[in-house]
Amino acid sequence: MVGVLEVLEVLKIIDSSILLCLFGLPMLGATLLLFIPASALKIIKIVAFAVSLVVAVLAIYIFVSFDETLGGIQFQRIYGWLPLPGPWGSGDDAITLSLGIDGVSATMVLLTGIVMLTGTLISWNVKESTKDFFILYFVLLSGVFGVFVTFDLFFFFLFYELSVLPMYLLIGKWGSTSKFKSFVRTKEYSAMKLTLVLVAGSVLIWVAIIAIFFQAGIGSFSVIEIQKVSETALSPTFQNIFFPLLMIGFGILAGLWPFHTWSPDGHVAAPTAVSMVHAGVLMKLGAFGIIRIGIVLMPNGAETWMPLLIVLGAVNVIYGAVSAMGQTDLKYVIGYSSVSHMGYVLMGMATLNVLGMNGAVLQMFSHGIMTALFFAVAGMIYDRTHTRDTLELRGMAKKMGVISIMFTIAGLTSLGLPGMSGFVAELLVFIGVFQSYGHLGIILGSAAVIGAALTAVYILRLVASVFFGSTPEMWENQTDSRPRELLVAGILVAIIFSVGLWPFPYIEVIESGVNPIVAAISGAG
Repeated sequence: MVGVLEVLEVLKIIDSSILLCLFGLPMLGATLLLFIPASALKIIKIVAFAVSLVVAVLAIYIFVSFDETLGGIQFQRIYGWLPLPGPWGSGDDAITLSLGIDGVSATMVLLTGIVMLTGTLISWNVKESTKDFFILYFVLLSGVFGVFVTFDLFFFFLFYELSVLPMYLLIGKWGSTSKFKSFVRTKEYSAMKLTLVLVAGSVLIWVAIIAIFFQAGIGSFSVIEIQKVSETALSPTFQNIFFPLLMIGFGILAGLWPFHTWSPDGHVAAPTAVSMVHAGVLMKLGAFGIIRIGIVLMPNGAETWMPLLIVLGAVNVIYGAVSAMGQTDLKYVIGYSSVSHMGYVLMGMATLNVLGMNGAVLQMFSHGIMTALFFAVAGMIYDRTHTRDTLELRGMAKKMGVISIMFTIAGLTSLGLPGMSGFVAELLVFIGVFQSYGHLGIILGSAAVIGAALTAVYILRLVASVFFGSTPEMWENQTDSRPRELLVAGILVAIIFSVGLWPFPYIEVIESGVNPIVAAISGAG
């Protein structure tokens, strides 16, 4: 009996600090790897897998335990950190590690846990500096989790930067160079371009955060506390001036046109697991930042600028789809497809209505899983053929049957086939857009539907050209998926169908986070 009570007490402690564990465990895993010899590859991989598995289980537990009937912020914990001196301080800690999740962040936590685990399994074939790779990989994901669970502007920005900066080394060291007929796009170039563009966006975000802190005048970086006074302290004029900084700063990471050009280059140059995290999770940080910081703290500014965002989102959809049609590199097709699909996310959140924002968040989740599957399969093909040129890849289904099926499932999800996660998410976005902004909403909603049709064109053409037809002699000796790769693809495919066939548990959780945001905007208006 005593043993049972002790176990229950430990479980209570873990449950009360579970969000701390969520971003602390990847950092702990990175620290443990520092003390393991680089030559002990088996131990390194086992530790990496164990950490990823535990974190994924925690992420699933958090999502399943989230009570959508209560809504609000759950699993909330506040750890004091730093008071500010002089007139800026309030006597209490101005910077606190304020943790919690709502329905939006609970869904993003689940996404990150799944992509982290599958990316770790895919990365078992990393042969060069494996230890260093996993250390940077875990540091990056620690930052991602931190962004999704923190309600303090200072720590939000800290975790945001922590999730972006390791990308430079991960791409520059373990990435690949793309060769075209007229030019070469080196991995170093792609890594530098990604870093410089995202840091430029971070400057805009930090300027806006500092302005919000001083304008709020409460001596605290707490999102919750600032939101309480935002209606009176953050004037409409202030919001209209500084909301665009957040919209562009975070929008850059979300692939917002015309600031998107770093994204396809980064996707293509990155190693497989980093491409999965980059497209599957990192781009969602930008959209999440617009919601968590921009819309929540500056609803008046959101109402002013969201018509522009929905137009730019529509451009994303069409431009990304048309650009994907013209690519011959398999990962570039997926990269521009990601730009197009993130346009749906931007359009959905810009509607500022429940249906559109529900669709935006569900699209973030669906797109994260779908692109993780896309890049995982593209990595499998490249590992075997050492090329991503769609003009050379022909008839691969005869030698890579399972890989072909997995890629086709990802493609059908991308074009919004009913029964798969992409259909539900895009349908909600379409309805939300048609219900917003009158005639403009009808025009842009029609453009979004056209974008879905263009997606069907390039996806079906890609599948037909790469996987069907006669198989060239040079591909006759290729092998199909290995058990570990099949496990990764199986996990992602199962989630795609679970969302597509039974979306309501996900939508109910998401809506519990969206409803207060939409209500606050209505009150501000």
